[in-house]
Amino acid sequence: MSQSEGKAEVLIVIGDASETLDTLYPYHRLRESGFEPVPCGPEARRYQMVLHEQPPGWDLTREWEGYTIQAKVAFRDVDPERYLGLYLSGGRAPEVLRYDEDLMRLTRYFFESGKPVASVCHGVLIAARAGCLEGRRVATVPKCRFDVEVVGAEFVDEACVVDGNLYSGRTYDDCGPFVGAWVGALEKARAE
Repeated sequence: MSQSEGKAEVLIVIGDASETLDTLYPYHRLRESGFEPVPCGPEARRYQMVLHEQPPGWDLTREWEGYTIQAKVAFRDVDPERYLGLYLSGGRAPEVLRYDEDLMRLTRYFFESGKPVASVCHGVLIAARAGCLEGRRVATVPKCRFDVEVVGAEFVDEACVVDGNLYSGRTYDDCGPFVGAWVGALEKARAE
């Protein structure tokens, strides 16, 4: 619980090039539900988010600058026991963040402790690198299918996939279904 506000705290993993909607939707949804979202990154500093869209007829995703967001704590300084859950945001940030050993330690803690974890889009790269997906069903964007299958997970092309304590969706278009289910699990954990 946050000492200053008495609210249960939930970590949101961010970095430069985190997808804006992937990040801000759960951030505000947590606040609406009485949680304290705590963005965390490689350093406690401001990060530049991006917007992604695949225009009609394009095979690739177009990217441009979105809002910025302040990380309140660096991965290395996080005591995971004080947080109720973890959110792995999408965008291109996970491609780099997955090599941060402190983030790998945090990710493993949340999966192993059974606390609610949510992942969207490329956020799954973090869980895959941490060794937390073997034998699980997981939703992500089709371009990450290989990344989850190579570590022994089953790719599922659905808006909300729940497998144990993991709640996953493909893109920000799926935020309603999978973030809603994840917040429901956080509310249950808070009540216990």
